[in-house]
Amino acid sequence: MDREDEMDMKEEPAEARVLLMAASRFRRICVFCGSSKGKKTSYQDAAVELGKELITGETVGEVKEVADMHQRKAEMARQSDAFIALPGGYGTLEELLEVITWAQLGIHEKPVGLLNVDGYYNALLSFIDKAVEEGFIKPTARHIIVLAPTPDELLDKLEEYTPRHEEVLPKARCETTEQLSSCKSFEIPGLDEGKAIIQAQRGSMLLP
Repeated sequence: MDREDEMDMKEEPAEARVLLMAASRFRRICVFCGSSKGKKTSYQDAAVELGKELITGETVGEVKEVADMHQRKAEMARQSDAFIALPGGYGTLEELLEVITWAQLGIHEKPVGLLNVDGYYNALLSFIDKAVEEGFIKPTARHIIVLAPTPDELLDKLEEYTPRHEEVLPKARCETTEQLSSCKSFEIPGLDEGKAIIQAQRGSMLLP
C-alpha cells in the first residue's frame, strides 16, 4: 500500500475501511521491538511506517492480567495471527527466537517476519545459515523466517507465507497454561521408545 492509497483510505468511511481489511488474512499482528529507539533514524522511520501499514481504522483495546512473563508471551502468541520483529536487543531476540522455535516444533503455523532495516539482522541470518550448514537447523526450517527490508514488502510476503518445514513435535499442542502442566512428555519421531522424552513442567513453553 503506497502513501496515496493510505490518504485515500483515511478519507473513506469506516465501512469502506472494513472492506479493505477483509483482503488481509491477518486480524492481529504481534510486533516485537526494542525499548530503545536505536542510533539510526532509519529504525524509527521503519517502525512508524510499519505502524501506518498496520492501521486499520478499528480501535482494539484490551487489558488482561497475567501471572508472569511466560503467560504474557503465551497470550500474545495465542491472540496473534502473525509476528514481526523490528530491530531490537536481547528481549526482541528472545521473543523472536521463541516464536520461530514454536513454529519449528509445530506449536503454531503462523508466519514470522523479520524487518531487516539497513541489514540490521544480517549477522543473525549468517549465524542461522551457519547452523543450517552444520546440521543444527534443517534447511526447510530456515524458511520459517520471512525476511524483507521494508514494511510493505514484508507484509506482502507474510500474506503469501505457507509452512515448508517438517514439524518436530506435531503432537505438542496445548491450548492453555493449565493444560501445559499435563503435557509432560512428547515423543520425537525417529528416536527409540523411552528415549525421546521432553519434560515441559516449568511453563517455559506456553502454547497458543
